[in-house]
Amino acid sequence: MAGRTPRLAAGRARALGLPTRGTTNPNRLRRVDRWLLGSTAVRAALRSAADPLVVDLGYGSSPVTTVELATRLRAAHPDVRVLGLELDADRVAAAADAADPPRLEFRRGGFELAGARPVLLRAFNVLRQYTEADAASAWQTMLGRLAPGGLLIEGTCDEIGRRCCWVTLNRQGPTALTLACRPADLDQPSDLAERLPKALIHRNVPGERVHELFRDLDACWAAAAPFAPFGPRARWVEAVRLLAARDWPVLDDRRRWRLGELTLSWSAVAPADPAGAAATAGSATA
Repeated sequence: MAGRTPRLAAGRARALGLPTRGTTNPNRLRRVDRWLLGSTAVRAALRSAADPLVVDLGYGSSPVTTVELATRLRAAHPDVRVLGLELDADRVAAAADAADPPRLEFRRGGFELAGARPVLLRAFNVLRQYTEADAASAWQTMLGRLAPGGLLIEGTCDEIGRRCCWVTLNRQGPTALTLACRPADLDQPSDLAERLPKALIHRNVPGERVHELFRDLDACWAAAAPFAPFGPRARWVEAVRLLAARDWPVLDDRRRWRLGELTLSWSAVAPADPAGAAATAGSATA
Protein backbone atom coordinates (compact mmCIF):
# COMPACT_ATOMS: atom_id res chain seq x y z
CA MET A 1 0.00 0.00 0.00
CA ALA A 2 1.33 3.47 -0.84
CA GLY A 3 0.24 7.05 -0.89
CA ARG A 4 -1.78 9.12 1.52
CA THR A 5 -4.32 7.23 3.57
CA PRO A 6 -7.89 8.26 2.73
CA ARG A 7 -10.45 8.70 5.48
CA LEU A 8 -13.59 6.75 6.11
CA ALA A 9 -16.55 8.31 4.39
CA ALA A 10 -19.27 9.27 6.86
CA GLY A 11 -21.68 6.44 7.50
CA ARG A 12 -20.00 3.80 5.31
CA ALA A 13 -16.77 1.84 5.19
CA ARG A 14 -14.72 1.82 2.01
CA ALA A 15 -11.41 0.21 1.27
CA LEU A 16 -8.59 2.40 2.54
CA GLY A 17 -5.14 2.39 0.97
CA LEU A 18 -3.54 1.11 -2.21
CA PRO A 19 -2.45 -2.44 -3.08
CA THR A 20 0.84 -3.74 -1.72
CA ARG A 21 3.74 -4.55 -4.02
CA GLY A 22 2.57 -8.13 -3.66
CA THR A 23 5.78 -10.13 -3.30
CA THR A 24 5.64 -13.04 -0.88
CA ASN A 25 7.20 -16.44 -0.30
CA PRO A 26 6.13 -19.57 1.57
CA ASN A 27 7.20 -19.42 5.22
CA ARG A 28 8.17 -15.76 4.91
CA LEU A 29 6.18 -14.97 8.07
CA ARG A 30 7.05 -18.12 10.03
CA ARG A 31 8.89 -16.17 12.73
CA VAL A 32 5.98 -13.88 13.56
CA ASP A 33 3.59 -16.86 13.41
CA ARG A 34 5.76 -18.76 15.89
CA TRP A 35 5.81 -15.72 18.15
CA LEU A 36 2.02 -15.40 17.93
CA LEU A 37 1.62 -18.99 19.06
CA GLY A 38 3.96 -18.41 22.01
CA SER A 39 2.69 -14.99 23.10
CA THR A 40 0.78 -14.97 26.38
CA ALA A 41 -1.09 -11.83 25.33
CA VAL A 42 -2.15 -13.33 21.99
CA ARG A 43 -3.28 -16.59 23.57
CA ALA A 44 -5.30 -14.71 26.18
CA ALA A 45 -6.94 -12.51 23.53
CA LEU A 46 -7.94 -15.49 21.39
CA ARG A 47 -9.20 -17.58 24.29
CA SER A 48 -11.27 -14.77 25.82
CA ALA A 49 -12.99 -13.77 22.57
CA ALA A 50 -16.51 -14.99 21.91
CA ASP A 51 -15.64 -14.83 18.20
CA PRO A 52 -11.86 -15.35 17.79
CA LEU A 53 -11.53 -13.65 14.41
CA VAL A 54 -8.03 -13.06 13.04
CA VAL A 55 -7.41 -10.77 10.06
CA ASP A 56 -4.35 -10.96 7.85
CA LEU A 57 -4.11 -7.65 6.02
CA GLY A 58 -2.28 -7.24 2.71
CA TYR A 59 -1.24 -10.83 2.05
CA GLY A 60 0.06 -10.00 -1.43
CA SER A 61 -0.05 -11.73 -4.78
CA SER A 62 -0.24 -15.18 -3.19
CA PRO A 63 -2.38 -16.17 -0.17
CA VAL A 64 0.21 -18.69 1.01
CA THR A 65 1.18 -16.84 4.22
CA THR A 66 -2.49 -16.40 5.19
CA VAL A 67 -3.10 -20.12 4.67
CA GLU A 68 -0.03 -20.86 6.80
CA LEU A 69 -1.28 -18.51 9.53
CA ALA A 70 -4.69 -20.21 9.57
CA THR A 71 -3.15 -23.68 9.71
CA ARG A 72 -0.75 -22.78 12.52
CA LEU A 73 -3.28 -20.93 14.65
CA ARG A 74 -5.94 -23.58 14.33
CA ALA A 75 -3.55 -26.23 15.64
CA ALA A 76 -3.63 -24.40 18.99
CA HIS A 77 -6.98 -22.62 18.75
CA PRO A 78 -9.47 -24.76 16.77
CA ASP A 79 -12.24 -22.13 16.92
CA VAL A 80 -10.19 -19.39 15.24
CA ARG A 81 -11.57 -17.84 12.04
CA VAL A 82 -9.06 -16.25 9.67
CA LEU A 83 -9.92 -13.56 7.13
CA GLY A 84 -7.39 -12.54 4.49
CA LEU A 85 -7.82 -9.02 3.12
CA GLU A 86 -6.37 -7.49 -0.04
CA LEU A 87 -7.30 -4.38 -2.00
CA ASP A 88 -6.62 -5.99 -5.38
CA ALA A 89 -9.80 -7.77 -6.51
CA ASP A 90 -7.85 -10.16 -8.76
CA ARG A 91 -5.75 -11.30 -5.80
CA VAL A 92 -8.88 -11.93 -3.76
CA ALA A 93 -10.44 -13.95 -6.59
CA ALA A 94 -7.27 -16.01 -7.03
CA ALA A 95 -7.11 -16.71 -3.28
CA ALA A 96 -10.59 -18.23 -3.17
CA ASP A 97 -9.25 -21.60 -4.37
CA ALA A 98 -6.67 -21.62 -1.57
CA ALA A 99 -9.23 -21.51 1.25
CA ASP A 100 -8.77 -25.16 2.21
CA PRO A 101 -8.35 -24.89 6.00
CA PRO A 102 -11.74 -24.64 7.73
CA ARG A 103 -12.95 -21.18 8.74
CA LEU A 104 -10.66 -19.36 6.28
CA GLU A 105 -11.94 -16.82 3.78
CA PHE A 106 -10.71 -13.94 1.64
CA ARG A 107 -12.28 -10.55 0.93
CA ARG A 108 -11.41 -7.22 -0.57
CA GLY A 109 -10.49 -4.69 2.10
CA GLY A 110 -7.89 -2.31 3.48
CA PHE A 111 -7.25 -0.47 6.73
CA GLU A 112 -10.98 -0.35 7.49
CA LEU A 113 -10.78 -4.19 7.62
CA ALA A 114 -13.88 -4.59 5.42
CA GLY A 115 -16.04 -3.88 8.46
CA ALA A 116 -14.58 -6.79 10.46
CA ARG A 117 -13.69 -6.45 14.14
CA PRO A 118 -10.85 -8.92 14.76
CA VAL A 119 -9.36 -9.85 18.08
CA LEU A 120 -6.00 -10.24 16.30
CA LEU A 121 -4.80 -8.32 13.25
CA ARG A 122 -1.54 -9.11 11.43
CA ALA A 123 -0.34 -6.42 9.01
CA PHE A 124 3.09 -7.26 7.61
CA ASN A 125 5.04 -5.44 4.89
CA VAL A 126 2.05 -3.16 4.39
CA LEU A 127 3.25 0.27 5.58
CA ARG A 128 6.83 0.47 4.32
CA GLN A 129 5.99 2.74 1.38
CA TYR A 130 3.91 5.11 3.48
CA THR A 131 5.17 8.28 5.12
CA GLU A 132 5.62 8.12 8.86
CA ALA A 133 2.60 10.36 9.41
CA ASP A 134 0.39 8.29 7.11
CA ALA A 135 1.56 5.06 8.75
CA ALA A 136 0.58 6.53 12.12
CA SER A 137 -2.84 7.40 10.70
CA ALA A 138 -3.20 3.85 9.38
CA TRP A 139 -2.36 2.53 12.86
CA GLN A 140 -5.17 4.58 14.34
CA THR A 141 -7.65 3.42 11.70
CA MET A 142 -6.79 -0.23 12.27
CA LEU A 143 -6.80 0.09 16.06
CA GLY A 144 -10.23 1.65 15.87
CA ARG A 145 -11.52 -1.49 14.14
CA LEU A 146 -10.20 -3.98 16.73
CA ALA A 147 -12.58 -5.90 18.95
CA PRO A 148 -12.34 -5.13 22.69
CA GLY A 149 -9.10 -6.63 23.97
CA GLY A 150 -7.79 -6.95 20.42
CA LEU A 151 -4.19 -6.72 19.28
CA LEU A 152 -2.46 -5.41 16.14
CA ILE A 153 0.87 -6.90 15.08
CA GLU A 154 2.44 -4.57 12.49
CA GLY A 155 5.88 -5.09 11.05
CA THR A 156 8.31 -5.81 8.29
CA CYS A 157 10.54 -8.68 7.22
CA ASP A 158 12.96 -9.52 4.44
CA GLU A 159 11.92 -11.58 1.42
CA ILE A 160 12.73 -14.96 3.01
CA GLY A 161 11.77 -14.14 6.58
CA ARG A 162 15.19 -14.31 8.23
CA ARG A 163 15.10 -10.73 9.54
CA CYS A 164 11.89 -9.37 11.07
CA CYS A 165 10.80 -6.49 13.29
CA TRP A 166 7.30 -5.75 14.52
CA VAL A 167 5.30 -3.66 16.94
CA THR A 168 2.54 -5.04 19.16
CA LEU A 169 -0.32 -2.61 19.75
CA ASN A 170 -3.56 -2.70 21.70
CA ARG A 171 -6.41 -0.25 21.28
CA GLN A 172 -4.54 2.36 23.35
CA GLY A 173 -1.38 2.22 21.23
CA PRO A 174 1.98 0.42 20.92
CA THR A 175 3.15 -1.77 23.78
CA ALA A 176 6.26 -3.60 22.57
CA LEU A 177 8.88 -3.97 19.84
CA THR A 178 10.07 -7.43 18.79
CA LEU A 179 13.20 -8.26 16.80
CA ALA A 180 13.36 -11.76 15.32
CA CYS A 181 16.12 -13.22 13.21
CA ARG A 182 18.26 -16.14 12.20
CA PRO A 183 21.39 -15.16 14.18
CA ALA A 184 23.64 -16.95 11.69
CA ASP A 185 22.39 -14.49 9.05
CA LEU A 186 23.72 -11.44 10.95
CA ASP A 187 27.11 -9.80 11.02
CA GLN A 188 25.80 -7.78 13.95
CA PRO A 189 22.33 -7.13 15.42
CA SER A 190 22.05 -3.67 13.88
CA ASP A 191 21.66 -5.44 10.52
CA LEU A 192 18.02 -5.73 11.62
CA ALA A 193 17.57 -1.95 11.51
CA GLU A 194 16.74 -2.06 7.80
CA ARG A 195 13.60 -4.05 8.71
CA LEU A 196 12.29 -1.72 11.40
CA PRO A 197 8.61 -0.80 11.00
CA LYS A 198 7.78 2.58 9.54
CA ALA A 199 7.27 4.16 12.98
CA LEU A 200 10.96 3.56 13.78
CA ILE A 201 12.95 3.03 10.59
CA HIS A 202 13.69 6.73 10.10
CA ARG A 203 14.50 7.09 13.82
CA ASN A 204 17.70 5.05 13.75
CA VAL A 205 19.81 8.19 14.17
CA PRO A 206 21.77 9.63 17.12
CA GLY A 207 19.47 11.04 19.77
CA GLU A 208 16.73 8.45 19.21
CA ARG A 209 16.13 5.54 21.56
CA VAL A 210 16.06 2.89 18.86
CA HIS A 211 19.51 4.02 17.75
CA GLU A 212 20.71 3.60 21.33
CA LEU A 213 19.18 0.13 21.39
CA PHE A 214 21.12 -1.05 18.36
CA ARG A 215 24.30 0.62 19.60
CA ASP A 216 24.06 -1.25 22.90
CA LEU A 217 22.95 -4.51 21.30
CA ASP A 218 25.91 -4.41 18.90
CA ALA A 219 28.22 -3.79 21.87
CA CYS A 220 26.70 -6.76 23.71
CA TRP A 221 27.10 -8.89 20.57
CA ALA A 222 30.78 -7.97 20.47
CA ALA A 223 31.15 -8.77 24.18
CA ALA A 224 29.48 -12.13 23.54
CA ALA A 225 32.14 -13.12 20.98
CA PRO A 226 33.58 -15.83 23.30
CA PHE A 227 30.27 -17.69 22.79
CA ALA A 228 30.75 -17.80 19.00
CA PRO A 229 32.33 -21.29 19.05
CA PHE A 230 29.02 -22.58 20.44
CA GLY A 231 27.17 -21.13 17.46
CA PRO A 232 25.40 -17.87 16.52
CA ARG A 233 22.32 -18.79 18.56
CA ALA A 234 24.36 -19.10 21.77
CA ARG A 235 26.04 -15.79 21.00
CA TRP A 236 22.63 -14.11 20.45
CA VAL A 237 21.34 -15.45 23.78
CA GLU A 238 24.36 -14.11 25.62
CA ALA A 239 24.11 -10.75 23.84
CA VAL A 240 20.47 -10.36 24.90
CA ARG A 241 21.34 -11.40 28.47
CA LEU A 242 23.99 -8.69 28.54
CA LEU A 243 21.53 -6.17 27.12
CA ALA A 244 19.02 -6.95 29.87
CA ALA A 245 21.83 -6.51 32.41
CA ARG A 246 22.21 -2.96 31.08
CA ASP A 247 18.66 -2.28 32.32
CA TRP A 248 16.95 -2.40 28.94
CA PRO A 249 13.32 -3.50 29.60
CA VAL A 250 13.53 -6.94 27.99
CA LEU A 251 10.11 -8.62 28.24
CA ASP A 252 10.85 -12.18 27.12
CA ASP A 253 13.13 -14.93 28.42
CA ARG A 254 15.94 -17.25 27.39
CA ARG A 255 13.51 -19.69 25.78
CA ARG A 256 12.48 -16.99 23.30
CA TRP A 257 16.02 -15.66 22.90
CA ARG A 258 17.11 -19.10 21.71
CA LEU A 259 14.66 -18.68 18.83
CA GLY A 260 16.47 -15.51 17.76
CA GLU A 261 13.92 -13.20 19.35
CA LEU A 262 14.09 -10.11 21.55
CA THR A 263 11.02 -8.24 22.81
CA LEU A 264 11.27 -4.93 24.64
CA SER A 265 8.80 -2.47 26.10
CA TRP A 266 7.80 0.16 23.55
CA SER A 267 8.69 2.87 26.07
CA ALA A 268 12.35 1.94 25.56
CA VAL A 269 12.32 2.77 21.84
CA ALA A 270 9.45 5.22 21.36
CA PRO A 271 10.41 8.17 19.13
CA ALA A 272 11.81 11.17 20.98
CA ASP A 273 9.43 13.52 19.14
CA PRO A 274 5.85 12.28 19.60
CA ALA A 275 4.64 14.83 17.04
CA GLY A 276 6.68 12.98 14.44
CA ALA A 277 5.00 9.70 15.25
CA ALA A 278 1.45 10.48 16.22
CA ALA A 279 0.68 6.85 16.99
CA THR A 280 2.84 6.99 20.09
CA ALA A 281 0.10 8.98 21.77
CA GLY A 282 -1.48 6.79 24.38
CA SER A 283 1.31 4.23 24.17
CA ALA A 284 1.56 1.77 27.02
CA THR A 285 4.12 -0.61 28.39
CA ALA A 286 3.53 -4.32 27.98
